[in-house]
Amino acid sequence: MLRVVEGIFIFVVISESVFGVLGNGFIGLVNCIDCAKNKLSTIGFILTGLAISRIFLIWIIITDGFIQIFSPNIYASSNLIEYISYFWVIGNQSSMWFATSLSIFYFLKIANFSNYIFLWLKSRTNMVLPFMIVFLLISSLLNFAYIAKILNDYKMKNDTVWDLNMYKSEYFIKQILLNLGVIFFFTLSLITCVLLIISLWRHNRQMQSNVTGLRDSNTEAHVEAMKVLISFIILFILYFIGMAIEISYFTVRENKLLLMFGMTTTAIYPWGHSFILILGNSKLKQASLRVLQQLKCCEKRKNLRVT
Repeated sequence: MLRVVEGIFIFVVISESVFGVLGNGFIGLVNCIDCAKNKLSTIGFILTGLAISRIFLIWIIITDGFIQIFSPNIYASSNLIEYISYFWVIGNQSSMWFATSLSIFYFLKIANFSNYIFLWLKSRTNMVLPFMIVFLLISSLLNFAYIAKILNDYKMKNDTVWDLNMYKSEYFIKQILLNLGVIFFFTLSLITCVLLIISLWRHNRQMQSNVTGLRDSNTEAHVEAMKVLISFIILFILYFIGMAIEISYFTVRENKLLLMFGMTTTAIYPWGHSFILILGNSKLKQASLRVLQQLKCCEKRKNLRVT
């Protein structure tokens, strides 16, 4: 029975990874083609970077997880843990940064508040992205330095880089310190999404009170936007829950099902949000419909040839 459950988890994780690579690859490809035809816009840059970073993140999640499941001794006998740790910082930090930048960009462009700070930020939208880049670089450098210190301490004490025989409290404190930058991006993204939902909800109520009868196209668009944002928040929270489960696994390493469940939960976000972006973005949605139409035409031609 245990083997069957493990097999199901592995199948789900692999499926999520395939969908994630396809979805994010499609987003990156569409924006790269658009960039070749026209000048790359801010939103195009963010979406392309988000897609690339998520593909990289998916491969790190799968590689790290499968090594821990099938060959955990590799970490103890090589420097692979160092490379995985650094790659994880790059993939996780960049993915969170692009997601947060996307949330801030939509918030400043769409939301409508009379608050002075919001109006000041809205008039300086182009300055927000460079500020976020500086914060990302600082956060990543601090993480690299802290990881190097932790790994060096393990080597000095035990001549191995994969020894977690420490107090659980010490382990979790180190993990929190390692993920402070990610926690900041996560919190900032949630705040901007919630504020944008409040703004859209207020605007939707005003439009409904002013327009009687059937919903107009603007009202429908606002409702769809709120659904997309709520879905994003749910997936974002699931991603952090999955990360917390994977981190907890190192304190109970005999429970591989916990790791598999954590991998499955973590991988939902990078593939699920890519399809939400495709359905929520008019350019990406039209491109996906064209691809589906071409696939249907190809299938019809093959059927005609067979008959």
